[in-house]
Amino acid sequence: MDPEALWQSFVAVVKGAVQESGLQMGQMEALGISTQRSTFTTWHRKTGQPFHNFISWQDLRSAELVGTWNRSCTMKAIHGVMKMLHVLTRQKRFQAASMVVFSTQHVTMRLAWILQHCAEVRHAVAEGNCCFGTIDTWLLYKLSKGSFHVTDYSNASSTGMYDSYQMCWSSLLCSLVSLPMSILPTVVDTGQNYGPSDPSIFGVPISIMSVMADQQAAMFGECCFNTGDVKITMGTGTFLDINTGNKPHASWAGLYPLVGWKIGPEVVFLAEGNSADTGTAIKWACGLDLFSDVKETEALASSVEDSDGVCFVPSFSGLQAPLNDPGACASFMGLKPSTTKSHLVRAILESLAFRNKQLYDIMAREIQVPITRISSRVFSGVRRVLPIFGATDCGPSGEEDRPADPLRHVQSGVAFVAGLQVGFWRNREELKRLRRSDRMFLPRDLQGRYRPVLQSWERALQRSLRWYSKA
Repeated sequence: MDPEALWQSFVAVVKGAVQESGLQMGQMEALGISTQRSTFTTWHRKTGQPFHNFISWQDLRSAELVGTWNRSCTMKAIHGVMKMLHVLTRQKRFQAASMVVFSTQHVTMRLAWILQHCAEVRHAVAEGNCCFGTIDTWLLYKLSKGSFHVTDYSNASSTGMYDSYQMCWSSLLCSLVSLPMSILPTVVDTGQNYGPSDPSIFGVPISIMSVMADQQAAMFGECCFNTGDVKITMGTGTFLDINTGNKPHASWAGLYPLVGWKIGPEVVFLAEGNSADTGTAIKWACGLDLFSDVKETEALASSVEDSDGVCFVPSFSGLQAPLNDPGACASFMGLKPSTTKSHLVRAILESLAFRNKQLYDIMAREIQVPITRISSRVFSGVRRVLPIFGATDCGPSGEEDRPADPLRHVQSGVAFVAGLQVGFWRNREELKRLRRSDRMFLPRDLQGRYRPVLQSWERALQRSLRWYSKA
C-alpha cells in the first residue's frame, strides 16, 4: 500500500462525505481518525518522502527473524531474569515480560527487518532524518504539513514496542533489537485537541479531536465502558477484547495488554486475543469457487448435518494465542471420497468458531472478571449456521449482543470520542442510548453435540503446528 495513495484517498473520502451530507467544510467542528493498527511506514523527516510502502500487520517477511529471536539464548535469559523479578516483587509487568515472545503481527520485528534490508532507512536514521509511524501518525503528519509526529496510546500500545505498564515506549525492548527510539512519535491522549488541519487541505482548518486504533474504537463504539465488557470483531482477522478496567492484564497464554483509550486522567486497559486469518480463510475459499458470495455459506453449511469428519485449520499466517506458533500451516484434514463442497464450507465455518472458543476460554480462565456482555460483529454465514458462543458453549455467565449496524462501530467509536471533546454529546449515557441491538443471543449448552467435533479439530490443529520450521 502506497502511503501517498492512501493519503490522497483519505482526503477524497473526507471531502466526499462532507459533500454528500449537504454540509460545508466550514461547518465541521471536529475530525476523528481511526485506522488499522500495526501497519507502518517510515519517511524522511525533512522532505516527508516515504522510504517504502506500508508494511501490513499480516506481512510475514520477518517470520524467520521472529523465530530466531524467540529461540535465542538472549530471550531465554530475559525470561529467566524476569521470572525471578516477578517472584521477588510480584509486579505484573515482570510477569508479562517473562512471557514476551515476538510476533510478526507486532511492529517490532517488521521494523527490525526493514532496518536490515533498507539502506535508505538506515542512512536516514544515522542522520537523524527518519520518522516512523503507523497509519494514524502518517495521516496526522500529512494533515499538519509535517508539524505533527504523534500517535495516541491505543495505537502505540498495539505496536509491540510500547510498555503498557510504564505507559511509555519500551527502551529495553528497543535496545534489545536495536530499534532507534529517535524515530518514534510522541504518544498523546486518545481524545484531545491535536490542533487544526492545514487550511490548504480542506479549504478551512478542522480541529482534530480524536485518534484511535480500530479495535479500541470498536470497543468504544459498542459502549464497552465497563470492566468485563467483551467485544468480538470478525473481519480480516478475529479480535476478542475484554475491558480490564484501570490495570493491564499479564497473560500466561498470549493475551496482549493494550491501552483501550486515555482521555484526560482516565486510562482504560484491554486484554486482546486474536486469530489472524478469519477473513483470509473466507476469501481463500471463495477464490477456490467453494461459493461466489459469503451469503451462500449459510445454505451450503446448513445443507449437511455435519462436516463428515473434515477439519480445517485457519492458519495462513500462523496461529496466535494460545498456541503462538508462526510456523503453523493451514490445512484440511479428514478428506474422503464422500466429502462435498458443503462439508468443506461447514468445516471452515466451524474452525472459525472453534478458534473463538479457544480465545474465550483463555480469557475466562485467566482474567478474574465476570464477563457481563459480548458485543459481536460476525460474518453472516458463521452467525446463522453456528452461533459463535452458543454453539461452542463459550460462557453461561454472559450474553451475546449483535449490534444493529455492526459495520459502523469503529467509526462510531472515534466519532463518539471526538464529539464528547467538543460537547456534541454531554456524557456516555447519551452514547449508550444511541446504540441499537439487532439480535441478542443467550448462552446455550451444546457441548455434548460439539465435543467430538471440537476434539477432532484440536487433533488436526496439533498436526499443523511447526510445519514451517524456520518460523
